[in-house]
Amino acid sequence: MENLIFSLNATIPIFLVMVAGYLFRQAGIVDDGFVKTLNSFNYKVTLPVLLVVDIAEADFYAVWDTRFVLFCFLVTLLCIVLISLAGTFFVKEKSIRGEFIQASYRGSAAVLGVAFMQNIYGTSAIAPLMILATVPLYNVAAVMILSFTAPGAGGLDGKSFKKSLQGIAANPIIWGIFIGMVISVSRIKLPFMINRTLHNFSVLATPLALIGLGAGFEGKKALAKIKPTLVSTVIKLFLMPAIFLPMAAWMGFTNEKMVAILIMLGAPTTVSCYIMSRNMGHEGVLSSSCVVSTTFLSSVFITFWLYLLKSWRLV
Repeated sequence: MENLIFSLNATIPIFLVMVAGYLFRQAGIVDDGFVKTLNSFNYKVTLPVLLVVDIAEADFYAVWDTRFVLFCFLVTLLCIVLISLAGTFFVKEKSIRGEFIQASYRGSAAVLGVAFMQNIYGTSAIAPLMILATVPLYNVAAVMILSFTAPGAGGLDGKSFKKSLQGIAANPIIWGIFIGMVISVSRIKLPFMINRTLHNFSVLATPLALIGLGAGFEGKKALAKIKPTLVSTVIKLFLMPAIFLPMAAWMGFTNEKMVAILIMLGAPTTVSCYIMSRNMGHEGVLSSSCVVSTTFLSSVFITFWLYLLKSWRLV
């Protein structure tokens, strides 16, 4: 019972804030314009500042773990390859194949990853290490996959690949991690006024991001493309953690690192999947359906995985 309570305490508060965002939207307190602006503000300001604060206040030389970063990168790469092969063989409808592959591997590591780590540990520099190992790979792979499978597309061209690399270089999340690492490595002591200002922005990141996710939830879209949506959801929330969490345990990862790996593997599909799919000529219906279904069901699955990890004394 103690392990179950620990798991529920880690997940339920996060999803209650998301539910509140959904209710605000239904009550007319927020609208589409607000949600769009809020998500942009979180992505460009509060989340990067939160990452700066978390990393800058950590001892970089103490928290950096090359083995952990390589594990996250290689497991993510392996997931992308395996899911791409599975999608090629089992998704007969080529028009949705790219969306299926992207939605099955690409999780909301930055938003929910940081939220869970904060909720369990208060603050952590481990989540940014996981994000650093996965987010650039997410983006490069998504551009390649969506380019090859776009309706009427001949494949990946240099222009789209160059645009992807430019997007990664300008990614606010990556910049937040980089700036935080520079401050931590250099052991720079920020003036009190600057430090307090950064903290004031950082405390906004998690609640605003969760409210934005909840307010943007569209349940009706989950009914579209129901069969591939369910298959993608099972891959994202169950199969990936079931395969690679035991491997992480075998390699000796525990506590914050194990939770970060769980979020890397089992976080719901990120909203960025829908945005990128639409921008690259895809319909986007399957992507939207996967975002809705994985977000809704992740509260159950993440609680389940945390319960198992706690029972096995890995967190």
